[in-house]
Amino acid sequence: MAKLTYSDAGFALTKRFEGLRLTAYQDQVGVWTIGYGHTGREVHGGLVITQDQANLLLESDVAGAVACVNRAVTIPIAQCQFDAMVDFVFNLGCARLLGSTLLRYVNAGEFDRAAGQFPLWDHAGGVVVAGLLARRNAEVELFQSYKTQT
Repeated sequence: MAKLTYSDAGFALTKRFEGLRLTAYQDQVGVWTIGYGHTGREVHGGLVITQDQANLLLESDVAGAVACVNRAVTIPIAQCQFDAMVDFVFNLGCARLLGSTLLRYVNAGEFDRAAGQFPLWDHAGGVVVAGLLARRNAEVELFQSYKTQT
């Protein structure tokens, strides 16, 4: 089976929900962050990057999510489905996908049931987070767009 790469539509979704900050800032738990949610030892107070650098960091950061989805999905899927799943993994991590009913339904070819799993991942600390719900709903919309493609 061919391995997919992240499309422009996928990057647009991730960029939309991650937001862009070209100057380093500390996130809600004090982690230094820059670009589209990039963290690491090289990120520190006062660091400033360009738009091009932010794009390169995002491409590098998303590579792990791309590899995870390519390894985990065992049947052919549409590009839009792949993109939605990569954004899910980028946001939540590979382990969450690997142990999910979402993945089980995808690999069974039960795409409507799989789509219904995305919104279940809208909690943080036991509370529904509006931003997470919006992101999950956008992933569902992208995931299901294969139905309208010819």
